[in-house]
Amino acid sequence: MNDTGRYIRETGQEQRIAAIIEPIARDLGFFLVRVKILPDNGCTLQIMAEDENGRFSIADCQVLSQELSPALDVEDPINKAYHLEVSSPGIDRPLVRARDFERWAGHEARVELAHMINGRKRFRGAIKGTDGTSVTIILPDVPEGADPDAILPLADIAEAKLILTDRLLESARHEQENDATLENPDVEQFIQNPEETN
Repeated sequence: MNDTGRYIRETGQEQRIAAIIEPIARDLGFFLVRVKILPDNGCTLQIMAEDENGRFSIADCQVLSQELSPALDVEDPINKAYHLEVSSPGIDRPLVRARDFERWAGHEARVELAHMINGRKRFRGAIKGTDGTSVTIILPDVPEGADPDAILPLADIAEAKLILTDRLLESARHEQENDATLENPDVEQFIQNPEETN
């Protein structure tokens, strides 16, 4: 699947920051996963990114951070001191593109919709697959005779992420063992000193 567009969109200040960051990341061959402003250490701007294979090394974190800092200094999207944290999505990662659901088919995910479908907004189950416009989640413990497949439009997803399971950990371990270029995927991050306010 060649889809590289994110269907999950930030709102407000995070959306403005994503608009600054995404073109820079793309020029470096990276894909923006998520932008979050967190209260950690006073204020932390967390940027998650990855390459086309879903990987993001510590060296990648440093490269992206060094390219983002000047642009963020110029645009000044946060009007107080903050830490810039650039990291990989980690093992129990957010799912933000159709290809994420394709890649992690068979693993469990938690999905929250922006609008209710059949009286519910939250779904948890194994990812069955995606057709590029919707994702199918296999719901556990449905009543006998009921269809366990929940078909969720990608455009309606507010948030989705993998659930940390033994199977997911084993998959990550296997991938790491078979790729010597990967460093510990759940701790890849590069944190800069707090930005100074003007």
